[in-house]
Amino acid sequence: MPDSLALAETAVQSEEAHKEKKEAPKASVAPSKQENLIVKARRREQMLVKSGGQLGVLGNKKGLDVPFSIHSYTSSLILNQQSQTLGQVLQNDPAVRTTYGYGNFSELFVIRGFPVYGDDVSINGLYGITPRQLVSPQLYDQVQLLTGASAFLNGAAPGGTSIGGTINLQFKHADDDPLLRLTGDYTSSAMGGGSVDMSRRFGDHKAFGVRLNVAGMSGQTSIEHERRHSTALGFDTDWHDDKTRISLDMNYQNQGVQQGRPGLLLGSGLTATPRPVAPAHNYGQPWTYTELNYIFGMLNVEHDLNKHLTFYGAFGGMSSDEKGNYGSPTVNNAQTGDATTGFLYVPYRQTNESTHAGVRAHFRTGPLKHEMNAGGSGLWEDTATAYSFASSTASNIYNTQNFAQPTPTWYGGDVKNPKTINTVRLYSLFFSDTVSVWHDRIALTGGFRFQNIRTKSFGYNSRALESQYDQNAITPVVGLVVHPTKHSALFFNRTEGLSPGPQAGSTYINSGQIFAPYRTEQYEIGAKYDIGTLSTSLAFYRMTQPNAYGVPVGNTGQALYTMDGRQRNQGIEFSLHGQIIKGLRFNGGTSITQAVQRRTSSSATQGKKAVGIPSYTINGNIEYDLPFIKGGTLTGRVTHTGPQWVNATNTQRVKTWTSFDLGARYTFLATHRHPMTMRFGVENLANTRYWASAYGGYLTEGMPRTFKFSLSTDL
Repeated sequence: MPDSLALAETAVQSEEAHKEKKEAPKASVAPSKQENLIVKARRREQMLVKSGGQLGVLGNKKGLDVPFSIHSYTSSLILNQQSQTLGQVLQNDPAVRTTYGYGNFSELFVIRGFPVYGDDVSINGLYGITPRQLVSPQLYDQVQLLTGASAFLNGAAPGGTSIGGTINLQFKHADDDPLLRLTGDYTSSAMGGGSVDMSRRFGDHKAFGVRLNVAGMSGQTSIEHERRHSTALGFDTDWHDDKTRISLDMNYQNQGVQQGRPGLLLGSGLTATPRPVAPAHNYGQPWTYTELNYIFGMLNVEHDLNKHLTFYGAFGGMSSDEKGNYGSPTVNNAQTGDATTGFLYVPYRQTNESTHAGVRAHFRTGPLKHEMNAGGSGLWEDTATAYSFASSTASNIYNTQNFAQPTPTWYGGDVKNPKTINTVRLYSLFFSDTVSVWHDRIALTGGFRFQNIRTKSFGYNSRALESQYDQNAITPVVGLVVHPTKHSALFFNRTEGLSPGPQAGSTYINSGQIFAPYRTEQYEIGAKYDIGTLSTSLAFYRMTQPNAYGVPVGNTGQALYTMDGRQRNQGIEFSLHGQIIKGLRFNGGTSITQAVQRRTSSSATQGKKAVGIPSYTINGNIEYDLPFIKGGTLTGRVTHTGPQWVNATNTQRVKTWTSFDLGARYTFLATHRHPMTMRFGVENLANTRYWASAYGGYLTEGMPRTFKFSLSTDL
C-alpha cells in the first residue's frame, strides 16, 4: 500500500492525529473514532504503482500521454514489501527478471530479453551516478521502469546495456507535511535493522525542504552461512519559488556480502542441466565476500524564463570503492554435482561525472501546439581495477566441503593500488518536437539524438594503450498518441537502442577493424486505459539487434569478423495496476517473449531460442483490506516464469517455476495518537527449489522460504 498505508505513510495521519489532540478532551478517543481516522488515512493513499514517470528528454509525463510503456513503483510499495534491494522492488514486474552478474553478487535485470547492468541504472535521468552492483531502495521515492529501447530519451548507457528497457530512480524530497518515521526490521534467519525517515519544509510558502533518510541492516540471510549488511544515508534538499526549482542530493551507501551463494557456471562438456540444490543450501566458500562503498549525488536546476520557456540542467557524480573475493563453482557433472571452484580477487574503483542541460519550449503555430526540447549531455567515467587469481579446487554443489582460501598465482595490475584500465566518454546533442492537435487528443513526437561514444582500454601491467573506440551515431524517434476518449490512448513508436560496436580481434583477417555502434531497432504499438485509481496497458513489440561473429574465408583457415548476426525479440506485454473494487488492489500482468537467433555462424544455433530468456512470465500482486478488521490488509503474490534455454544450441533447459508469497499488515493508532503499522510476510511460501535464471548461460538459484517482519511509527 501507499505511504500512509504502509506506515501510515502520508503525514496526513499524523496531521489528523495532531488536530484530534488539540480538539479532543484528554480522555481516550472512542474506538469508532480511531477507526474512522485510520480509514480516512488509508483512503488518501492507495496507489502502489503510478502510471508515468521521468522520460529523459521529455521530462516527467503521465503514462497516458506518451507513446512509450512506463510506470513507477512508489516508496509505499518499497516500505510495505520490506524490499532490501532494487531487484526485490522490480520483482513485482512481469517484464523484468533479476539475476546475478557474471561471477559476483551484483544484480542484473533482464527486460524484454536484454540486460540492464547496475552501471546503467539512472537517477533523475542521469547515468553513471547510481551504485554499481547493489542498490538500497530506501533512499528513493520512485523506481521507474520504461520497457523498450530508449537511446533517444536517455542517450547511450555507459555499460552498453539498457537496450530492452530503462530503470530510473527518483530521490525522496520533503512533502508539505512534516514527517518523522521510525521503522524496525527483521528478516530470517537472523537479520535485523531499521530506518529513520524525516522531512521538514521551512520558510515562506514552505519553499525550502530537507529530507533525511538513514537505513541499515545486518545479519544472516535465509541461505545457510550467508551474511549481508547494508547502510544507506541520504540528505536531500530542495528550494523553489514561482519560477525556479533547485534540488541538491547527497548520498552514501555501503553493501556487503559474506559467503554469498553465487551463480553456477557450467562446464563446456556438460550435456544436462544440474538439478537445483536444497533451497537454503550454500555452495559458496567462507572466504568469498564483496564490500561496496559509494558516495554519490546530484544538483538539479530548473528555471521558467516565462510561461513558454524553461531552462534546466543537472550535474551529478559518483565515487566507488569495491573489492571482493569471488569463487563461482563450475559444474562438470550434472548428476553428482562435481565442480571446480576458482579464486578471484578484484579491487574496483570508479570515478564518474555526468551532466545534461537543455531548454523546453511551449508555443503554438496556428492550430498546432508544440512542446520542443533541445539540449545536450556528457558523461566521464574512469575505472581503476586489478585482479589476482588461483587455480581451481575440486568441490561439489550438493555435498559442499569448505577449503582454505587459495594462494593467488597470477596477477593483473597492482591489487593494492589499482590503476586506470578503462575510460568512457559519452557526449550527445538532442532535439525533439511534440505536436498536438484537437485539444491534445492527437500528439506526434519526432526527434533525434546525436551520440558520440569514446572509450580507451589500457594494459593491466604495461599501462600501454591497448584499444580505443571513437564512433558517432544518430538515433531517431517517432511516436504517436491518439486519445479516443479522455481515459484511453492508442500509441505507436519507432525508436532505437544504442551500444558500442565491437572491434575485430587479432585472430581475424580484419584485425583491428572497429564497427559502428550497435543499433537495436524497435517497433511498438499498444493501448492504455487510466482512470487514476486503475490503469492498464497492452503492448506489442519487435526488437532487432545486430550481433557479430566470425565467418570462415574459403579454405584458408582464417575468418572474417562481421556484424551480420541478428537476434530478434518480439512479444506482448500486459499490465494492470490499481484498485479493482473498493478495498481490493492488484498489480501485475504477463509478458510473452519470443527471442530467436536469426543469423548465426552455425546451423546448430540458427533459428534457436536465445539463452536465458523465458518464453513467458506472469506476476500477480494482490492486496485486500479486511472489512471486519479496520486497518488490516492481507497481501499475496505469485511469480511464474516459463522455461529458459541454458545454451545456444537449445539442448539444456531450465524448467518452469512458480513462487508464492503471503503477508499481512495492520495500521492502527498507538499511544499519543501516533499511527503505527505492523507488517509480516513470507516469501517462497512452499520453499520451492528452482533455478530463477539461466541468463548468460549460468544458473542463479531462487531464494528459500524467507520471513520478514517490520514495525513502523510516525511521530
